[in-house]
Amino acid sequence: MFSETELLYVLALQRVPNLGEISAKKLIGLLGSAEAIFKEKKSNLLKIEGIGSHKLKHLDLGKYLSEAENELRFVKDHDIEYRYFLHKNYPQRLKHCFDSPMLYFQKGNIDLQNKRVISIVGTRKATTYGIGFCEKLLEDLAPLQPVIISGYAYGIDITAQKKAINLGLQTIGCLAHGFNKIYPPSHKKYVSAIEAHGGFITEFWSDDAFDRNNFLKRNRIIAGLSEATLVIESAEKGGSLVTADIANSYHRDVFAVPGRSTDLQSVGCNNLIKTQQAHLLQSAADLIYLLDWDLDKKEKKSNQTQLFVSLTEEEEKVYSFLKNKDKELLDGIALQCQMPIYKVAGLLLNLELKGLVRPLPGKLFQTI
Repeated sequence: MFSETELLYVLALQRVPNLGEISAKKLIGLLGSAEAIFKEKKSNLLKIEGIGSHKLKHLDLGKYLSEAENELRFVKDHDIEYRYFLHKNYPQRLKHCFDSPMLYFQKGNIDLQNKRVISIVGTRKATTYGIGFCEKLLEDLAPLQPVIISGYAYGIDITAQKKAINLGLQTIGCLAHGFNKIYPPSHKKYVSAIEAHGGFITEFWSDDAFDRNNFLKRNRIIAGLSEATLVIESAEKGGSLVTADIANSYHRDVFAVPGRSTDLQSVGCNNLIKTQQAHLLQSAADLIYLLDWDLDKKEKKSNQTQLFVSLTEEEEKVYSFLKNKDKELLDGIALQCQMPIYKVAGLLLNLELKGLVRPLPGKLFQTI
């Protein structure tokens, strides 16, 4: 973790208009800290590719320091934790997303380490069919102990999260507002139970105005944290389809539950399947098969390189890294092994041909 002073600089950087998460993370990567960005001459910052005067127009620590101090006080007074993109406790799946938040806040008992994580989203106007499917799906998945992420909204979202609590599963609600409020207000009664069985995540500050535009930013966190996104009922347009689109852009698996062509709340799901933007989801077995989850497999993998198989130094590096992981994304392997993606892709192919590695849906790989 870093000092309270550096946290203040990070909070202040979050407040700078026009800069954005991608540019802010790029600058931190190049200069080493948020504090260094504010102290660097703008003329030097302007020499950095992709950082123009428009993005630096409001880069003034004095304008945002008092706001950052107020928010830090709120965070400390309400026992709120935070996750910073350069720290080890920042979720790996989210770190691999180019536009992931530089810093976000969380409350509860959240544990994403080495967990199967899926997001379940859908219409706010859920039908009896959708609710029943969602509950049965989670009952069948419960032995695998997946973490269930959703948007804490009406309908499918809250159905999934309530059922997760009922089954003793960890569930996380991603919010489109700060921790000074709960929306919708009628869901306040579930807060304590969710914090006991998981918790809440948000990147929004306590004084951020509640705005429908926040849902898009919230949805990218839902998709980014998850191994797969499941859409259970959606009209022709809706926020759950946006989440599915984001998940596809992150090269994550998307599943959709089919419905009758005459059902308005199935149009969106049917379109996802028809246009091959989602796998058909008819039961838990579909998810288990396509994500390579195995109810009986604790770990059947060999802990040693097979005898008589010779590996190059680079192949051994990749293989050794994967041995300590349940599974990992191609981008994550390249990042952790400090190799270009194209080279890692070639090495993985060699390891696959040698019978040591197998590819999984969604650009995931694991040792055999």
